[in-house]
Amino acid sequence: MSNNIYHNFLVKASIKEVFDAVSLPKHLDNWWTLKSSGQPELNAEYNLNFTDTYDWYCKVSKNKPNTSFHLKMLKSDNDWNPTTFGFELEATKNGTMVRFSHVDWPKNNDHFKHSSFCWALLLNGLKNYVEKGIVVPFEERN
Repeated sequence: MSNNIYHNFLVKASIKEVFDAVSLPKHLDNWWTLKSSGQPELNAEYNLNFTDTYDWYCKVSKNKPNTSFHLKMLKSDNDWNPTTFGFELEATKNGTMVRFSHVDWPKNNDHFKHSSFCWALLLNGLKNYVEKGIVVPFEERN
């Protein structure tokens, strides 16, 4: 049985602004990674760099512009390697509903629980970045 993380939240912005923020490296670096690279195209490889120790790779496993974007881990740590995370987006009258998932964790261990907490904080940072233009310096992100 796998373990999964889910977070749903509203971002008061257009679906394109949210899609760009979760799929384009220049935006990922403003709310999540230290530096990243990749193109939002099916099977394209992304590099997610947090530090020299946490220099991870993944590939785009689902890409439907302004609708969904998912990344399957290729090279990370043992807990993250089997996982896929991503975003399903839906336009609403108040902005964009974001349905985030990070699925197929092998164990319900401390790392899984810590990552769930960190995702909640980071996704709040994504919301503040898209809605208010707030960029939290990388060193201050959890």
